[in-house]
Amino acid sequence: MDLDSLGVVMLASAAIVLVAVVGVRLAGRIGVPGLLLYLGIGLLLGWLFPAVGVSDARLATVLGYTALVIILAEGGLTTSLTDLRPVLWPSLVLATVGVAVTIGVVAAALTVFVQLDVRLALLLGAVLAATDAAAVFSVLRSLRLHPRLRSLLEGEAGFNDAPVVVLVVVLAGGDLTGASWWQIPLLVLAEIIGGAVVGYLLGWVSRWVLPRLALPAVGLYPIAVFALLALAYGIASVGHASGFMAVYVAAIVIGAAGDLPHRRSVIGFAEGLAWAAQIGLFVMLGLLASLDQLADAVVVAAVAGVALVVLARPLAAVVSLTPFRLPGNWVAFVAVAGLRGAVPIVFAAIPLGLAVPGAQVVFDATLIVVVALTLLQTPLLPWAGRRLGVDVGWAAQQLQVEAAPLDGMDASLLGIDIDERSRLAGLYVSDLRLPPGAAVSLVVRAGQGLVPDVHTRLQPGDELLVVATEKSRRAAVKRLRLVSRDGRLAGWRRPEE
Repeated sequence: MDLDSLGVVMLASAAIVLVAVVGVRLAGRIGVPGLLLYLGIGLLLGWLFPAVGVSDARLATVLGYTALVIILAEGGLTTSLTDLRPVLWPSLVLATVGVAVTIGVVAAALTVFVQLDVRLALLLGAVLAATDAAAVFSVLRSLRLHPRLRSLLEGEAGFNDAPVVVLVVVLAGGDLTGASWWQIPLLVLAEIIGGAVVGYLLGWVSRWVLPRLALPAVGLYPIAVFALLALAYGIASVGHASGFMAVYVAAIVIGAAGDLPHRRSVIGFAEGLAWAAQIGLFVMLGLLASLDQLADAVVVAAVAGVALVVLARPLAAVVSLTPFRLPGNWVAFVAVAGLRGAVPIVFAAIPLGLAVPGAQVVFDATLIVVVALTLLQTPLLPWAGRRLGVDVGWAAQQLQVEAAPLDGMDASLLGIDIDERSRLAGLYVSDLRLPPGAAVSLVVRAGQGLVPDVHTRLQPGDELLVVATEKSRRAAVKRLRLVSRDGRLAGWRRPEE
């Protein structure tokens, strides 16, 4: 590309992004998932303008990995560690044992009913085993699920990329007739553990570094956070561990930090970047596909899709979650909420890039299954949530507190937004009972600032500015979140420190 073509490329790219952004709202009104709209844009562009089609599957895989890293980073940063911790082990088992069950069931169905080659059947089962982080994060957060159930599904989507990508690479490049097949589970386990260790360690280092940087501009903090997450991926990959696992774990650890500077800016940047990654990823995969070849894979896709939805996913949910004695309606919802999206298509591009015989069928069948399941599953999830009784309504959410270090004062400025679901609304400032060293310094209401006293009553829509010394900051944040969740009597019968 030269300077003469730069303007044309930027014009086309901007038009695609704007159409996709505006189309999200339209798609929601007519009941079509926004992510599917992006895929349709790519397919339409590839059909109308064959010259812009993506023909390099290896390049598509690299770009897909990059987009997936961004999506996992945003998902980890916005995941509540409080909600994830109780369902961490169920998420990990669902992301490993559940993946193995899914692969086995789908591969068996393909070899029995369409006599597909065993290697291709295992490949198709593997790429379909991964739930999609982009779909899960964007769809489930629009539902009113119990926070821990949502965290269970989000954790599965964040964790299962690591084992699946290892299996796909081994199946695409290895020889299944060798005597070393038993090494595959050990390889998967080693990469998962290695990535988790790298992510955890770098996450804690980042939690120590970020509040002490005192950067001159707010916009530098999101860049620093994503640079650290990219560092986690790089270290893990160079060390032959799972970069995906490292990024997701590091993002969870960083996002759980109570003193993450300018949290609102970091999260806003992450969400915007993740949306851009999703748009680009789905459009690119649409360009990679060829509508003329899809017909040859319809039968294979139909068998794989039915086996996945009717047998594999429910069996994986029951086998993985039964030992943890989770509520039956939770297990039933997990059985129907295995969302697929761009991730299986990205993984299906790996054997395509390696020129594995029959890889085109795997890619085309994966694309058909993803489109069909997205059209069918996504609109049905709200209904399934209500029928299964996992829709908890608009319960009070965890309070979001933004911290900004005050240079030279050994203190932090905390910003708190009060919405109608927070039990802070209706309380007097004196009801907060903040610890010594912390005080509400300003209330911003309808764009006007007022200095509060003990008789100031908080209202929905208020923004609070709390100044706290470093010694009292953690206790102040803990107290504010407790009161936001439980009201003025929070901590009455239990210690707060």
